[in-house]
Amino acid sequence: MRFSVLASGSSGNAIFIENDEHQFLVDAGLSGKKLESLFSKIDRSMDNLDGILVTHEHSDHIKGLGVVARRYNVPIYANEKTWKAMDGLIGNVPLDQRFQFDMETVKSFGGLDIESFAVSHDAADPMFYTFHQNDRKLAIITDTGYVSDRMKGIIRGADAFVFESNHDVGMLQMGRYPWSIKRRILSDVGHVSNEDAAVAMSEVVFEKETRIYLSHLSKDNNMKDLARMSVTQTLETCGIIAGEYVHLYDTDAEEPTELVTV
Repeated sequence: MRFSVLASGSSGNAIFIENDEHQFLVDAGLSGKKLESLFSKIDRSMDNLDGILVTHEHSDHIKGLGVVARRYNVPIYANEKTWKAMDGLIGNVPLDQRFQFDMETVKSFGGLDIESFAVSHDAADPMFYTFHQNDRKLAIITDTGYVSDRMKGIIRGADAFVFESNHDVGMLQMGRYPWSIKRRILSDVGHVSNEDAAVAMSEVVFEKETRIYLSHLSKDNNMKDLARMSVTQTLETCGIIAGEYVHLYDTDAEEPTELVTV
């Protein structure tokens, strides 16, 4: 199983996952043209996609969804409430490309099992995914106001995580956003801060080689260096030294991460 975080942030999100038989995209939150460019940077073609897995209907996750689905005849998977919320946002998608992926279920594609799970975000019915092949596991969790014990139980022990580290609380509180937006981000249906993300990470990693990709960083209320420093320090207070068996990686709004094997 291999993956690349093609883009991550408030301007657009997309994650590519493949095995020897299938290729999937989690979200398509950028223009079709930009997604094509990102695919070329990891030496892949969108012609080979077997499906797009939608997490929720916010524009930074579905901006290019309709265009890509129609241009490449790609199946789209989403739960019932998300399909309803996307009505009118992604244009016409043929019925034979519309598939329902219910919350808290598993779909199998050959040797690849994909599990959906609920998160806490201000969308119709937001959910994220874990990917399982043989004894390897990739967990994707962003766009949640907190990480519940149930979420931790589902993602625990993954070999790689794409984990939200959205904001620095101090930067957010002192920043230019109106209080209503700040309150939404800090709420249980907003986004996870650097420190809260790290505490959750400390409770789900096993003592084995683990890759954690810090994702969905706020352009206005976070920085890569700050996120990495905050997560590293918080992990250390929880007894985990970054670099020993837990390795932190940046993601970017414009450039894909290296395509790596889980």
